Amino acid sequence: MTHQLTEDLDKILASGDFYFESLGEGRYRSSWHAQGAWNAHEQHMAPASGIMAHELEQFQPRSDMRIARLSFEIHGLIHAGEFEITTRMVRPGRTIELIEAEMKAKGRTSIVAQAWRVITGDSAAVAGVEDAPVIGPQDCEALEISKLWPGGYIKSVEMRAAEGRRKGKGLAWLRTPYDLVDVHNASSMSRLIGLVDTANGVAPRVEPGAGEWMFPNLDLQIHMYRAPAGEWLGLEAQQSYGTDGIGLTSTVLHDESGPFGRAEQILTVRSR
Repeated sequence: MTHQLTEDLDKILASGDFYFESLGEGRYRSSWHAQGAWNAHEQHMAPASGIMAHELEQFQPRSDMRIARLSFEIHGLIHAGEFEITTRMVRPGRTIELIEAEMKAKGRTSIVAQAWRVITGDSAAVAGVEDAPVIGPQDCEALEISKLWPGGYIKSVEMRAAEGRRKGKGLAWLRTPYDLVDVHNASSMSRLIGLVDTANGVAPRVEPGAGEWMFPNLDLQIHMYRAPAGEWLGLEAQQSYGTDGIGLTSTVLHDESGPFGRAEQILTVRSR
């Protein structure tokens, strides 16, 4: 087992300028840039959700529809190295469709994702957004997040934080210079979805990384009332802990044009 883990890690460390290497037919190999923060031999949920969004987008695409909601259920350790994603139609339809993708590594399910695709149309006459705009990345200060969290994924992102960020609440912008997939065919939506899970680390209520407490998320739910675009993702996050070991990170999602949706992550809060 130790020998196999060493071999897998050696393959992962031989990284290029991408998070995942495409092996064809829904099979991939994660690079070091996808390494998680809680365990050196796992993938971070952020790029893992991005590659699953990419597969969902590629599955029986329709030009008159877009993904409006993504739901990710984390079944266990997201093993680094090789994995496969299988996608299926759950509920076909003329105006709405539900599709599902499953990630498997080492013979076990890591993540199950579902996406609602909705037919698009002109609703400009009644359009309106209640989420307030925020200051952009150009008005925020650089934050060396890799000093707070370990792992290859954390080192792969550039983060800028707004003034006033504190334990439990804050705004941060992030982007990455790395492609989601080595074949360079991922959309802006998939690349930005591949950063959203970072929200859980923007303003934690307790010391992150090697602190006395852990607060990994069990899921990631994303609702988008507008299609995101660009390279910067804004995370306006707040984090709440209950008294019985369960917490919640709630986030308004922004791109440089303004807010485009929301994300929720349920947490298991426990002492190390």
